[in-house]
Amino acid sequence: MQLPLECVLDVKASLGECPVWSIDEQVLYWVDINAPSLNRFDPLTRVNRSWPMPQSIGSFALRTSGGFIAALRDGFWLVDPDGNTQRRLAPAPYDPAHHRFNDGRADHQGRFWVGSMNEQRDASSGCLYRLDTDLQLTPMIPGIMISNGLAWSPDCLTMYHADTPSRAINAWDFDAPSGAISNRRLFAENDWPDGAAVDREGCYWSAVYRGGKVVRFSPRGERIAEYSLPALCPTMCAFGGPDLRTLYVTSARQRRDAVELARLPQSGGIFAMRVEVPGLPEPKFAG
Repeated sequence: MQLPLECVLDVKASLGECPVWSIDEQVLYWVDINAPSLNRFDPLTRVNRSWPMPQSIGSFALRTSGGFIAALRDGFWLVDPDGNTQRRLAPAPYDPAHHRFNDGRADHQGRFWVGSMNEQRDASSGCLYRLDTDLQLTPMIPGIMISNGLAWSPDCLTMYHADTPSRAINAWDFDAPSGAISNRRLFAENDWPDGAAVDREGCYWSAVYRGGKVVRFSPRGERIAEYSLPALCPTMCAFGGPDLRTLYVTSARQRRDAVELARLPQSGGIFAMRVEVPGLPEPKFAG
């Protein structure tokens, strides 16, 4: 049986994450956290270019001035358009011996948001941070084990966020000018929610790690549809293509046993499908 999401890059990443579509270049950037590497995938040529990173790379954002800001294990780094790390902007606000950055992205005002995670999973000692364009770092949501699912509604009035082990996706009122959040509430429950994206109708697409599917929720948190893929561990969604109507999904093969990998050999690949409702352009970091 043909599944809705098909593999477009059988790269066998250990922990593929953070797909970001570049409208300017019409390519998909993504990371392998464990490799570690920043990657550039051209869907037209099917060529993937990989740039090694010196440490685990949890997430990144495109910059308005070119290149990237990357959340590496020991802090925030500027990376040039050719994938070379240039300089560290700020140190990591945790002990990198057992914590690292995870899911993150820029908001529409040009700030970079990124969460951390406790790799030992023995305490909820991670946090969601906001890095302003003046490089001031502010802790926003403490008490997290694995920060994930960060996204904003099309009107920028709502921010979504998940702590994966809690199986809860929360919504917050978002004040775009200041970057303040308030009024936390449960948006939806989902088994092991990982990275996410929001489409133009305000629907929230959530990758279900260890669930082998992507779930689309309405702006009210109603489960609208589920889409399967031939990998048990999808990690994050992104909209791309010239019309932003191609849904890309990264995946992982770390810690999967030989039996599962024999059954699902494309685990760690990038998957895609066409959708009816387009996504939103990915914002850039303005710092």
